Amino acid sequence: MDFPTIAAVDLGSNSFRLQVARVVDDQIYPLDTLKDPVRLGAGLRPDDSLDAAAVERAVDCLSRFGERLRGLPKEAVRVVGTNTLRVALNAPEFLPRFEQALGGFPIEIIAGREEARLIYLGAAHSLPASKEKRLVVDIGGGSTEFIVGQQLKPQKTESLYMGCVSYTLRFFPDGKITKQALRAAELAARNELQTIVGEFQHGQWHQAVGTSGTARSLQDIMELNDFSSNGITASGMDQLRELLIKQGSIRTLAVNGLRPDRAPVIVGGFAIMAAIFSELGIDHMVTATGALREGVLWDLIGRHHHKDMRDVTVAQFKRRYHIDLGQAERVMNLAVKLYLQLARQLDGDHEQGLQLLSWAAKLHEIGLSVSHTGYHKHSAYILENADMPGFAKPEQRLLSRLAMAHRGNLAKQLAGVPLLEWARIIALRLGVLFHRSRMDINLPEMHLSLHGKRFSLSIDPAWLAHSPLTSTALKQECDFWAAVGLGLDIQHGASA
Repeated sequence: MDFPTIAAVDLGSNSFRLQVARVVDDQIYPLDTLKDPVRLGAGLRPDDSLDAAAVERAVDCLSRFGERLRGLPKEAVRVVGTNTLRVALNAPEFLPRFEQALGGFPIEIIAGREEARLIYLGAAHSLPASKEKRLVVDIGGGSTEFIVGQQLKPQKTESLYMGCVSYTLRFFPDGKITKQALRAAELAARNELQTIVGEFQHGQWHQAVGTSGTARSLQDIMELNDFSSNGITASGMDQLRELLIKQGSIRTLAVNGLRPDRAPVIVGGFAIMAAIFSELGIDHMVTATGALREGVLWDLIGRHHHKDMRDVTVAQFKRRYHIDLGQAERVMNLAVKLYLQLARQLDGDHEQGLQLLSWAAKLHEIGLSVSHTGYHKHSAYILENADMPGFAKPEQRLLSRLAMAHRGNLAKQLAGVPLLEWARIIALRLGVLFHRSRMDINLPEMHLSLHGKRFSLSIDPAWLAHSPLTSTALKQECDFWAAVGLGLDIQHGASA
């Protein structure tokens, strides 16, 4: 699929941003940019729920974004949520409102390391080509991402829960900038950095790069105040620290190069950057124009040109967990065939459904690397909790549920899932059931259909008579489906 116009929406803890771009010959040309300092992270209560005021600010912003996105195909737009949406316990309550305000585009809440991968992708495309290893640092509103990579490939990624919004609220709640408060913020950030110093300190990379608002604001301030002639420097950070303390108040900050929308959170961002310079041994940092939004756009192009990072991740997991490739292929082929038969009767995104089913079939046995007993539970745990580059958290949960449900009793936690998901589940279960021998066998023609809330499998009775083990397994399968309020009937014949 080729789309002349694509869009990325970044729902950050500090700002919401929309980037619309034109695609020509696999290159991205920006068309329109919208930004709103929603300060979503400032709405997090002590119990990690998001307050009503922050939700309303977000809905108002997304309504405006939704108008700009109107008319674009669903496949041409990707919306990602970062740290605040990752930690907000009441996210399931307000996310439907967010999506409705956007015009129905789904929101993906991405993991910290996936955010880091996308940031690096955006930064790398905006920097001059170089074979040197780069450290990319992105200080967001609620988290900070670190990536070491070379050319367009990230090699190490990490995400720490410290950001310009959260640190400003935590260490400067009354808006006063004191030497003691600034020191406390820097020490807290340095303490957080201890877990990653070994892999990200100077010596592991040749050039330090800052992305997004905090880094670019710090560079602007330093260059306009003659603290630095190019980028962010350690000496410039020292001079800026003294200036911030001298000014004394966030509410009355008046610094050359500091934009009004950045002023409320610059002190927290400065403290984190100062700690990063100190702990990682940085003397000089340049800034990149590309970051998360641009990375999302490049990743979106890749998905539509058969360079989907999710396929790369699945291939890596197959190798890492020593998957039986022949068995995975057999199960996948039959599951896909049966799902396509059902899809004709159901409304929904069948392309995405096929992708999820194919990935689940390839990875449903990864739990065998932990233990044969209850391996489907181990598979489900790995798929939900592992770092899977390219996958959004909701996608990982769907894969996890498929893995959990592919054998044995149908799990209670599957109650309430939509019929389209049940269709994927039964297709995968039958794919596994008919290939229990783990060998290439000649299967009879079969047809899977849906009548109300009952599935019906039409199959040659003569084949079943010569396959008593499979016949018994199918009878047990009928009992499993009856137990969850659905049904599975085995019909004689090769077609419905």
